[in-house]
Amino acid sequence: MKYWLFKSEPDVWGWDDQVAKGDEGEEWNGVRNYQARNNMRAMEIGDRGFFYHSNIGKEIVGIVEVIATSHPDSTTDDERWDCVDIKAIKPLKTPVTLEMVKADERLQDMALVKSMRLSVQPVTEDEWEIVCALGGLD
Repeated sequence: MKYWLFKSEPDVWGWDDQVAKGDEGEEWNGVRNYQARNNMRAMEIGDRGFFYHSNIGKEIVGIVEVIATSHPDSTTDDERWDCVDIKAIKPLKTPVTLEMVKADERLQDMALVKSMRLSVQPVTEDEWEIVCALGGLD
């Protein structure tokens, strides 16, 4: 299993919107960055990801799971752009803010710190475990 981070502006598509889609999940569409697209192309069913509220809140609020591998993005006719489908798994007991991530020496190399603008990012297993612990999950 691989780990990822998905960024979304909560006033456009937030955690509550993702949760409301239930097991059906939702396309993670609208990504127009080659590196983020390539990250989605590397995903497999069952991979887990953090759901991050960008701009407003700037915090990791939940965990999602990839339920459909890379396929054409339904929001464009441009063949270059793909997306995956994800579903909400559970919220973090305590949101993990960007400030918390930056302040934690163990997370200094996390893509969220190094590549802040990238909307779909890889997360290492160690980073995953640290953030889950910070968020109150076992």
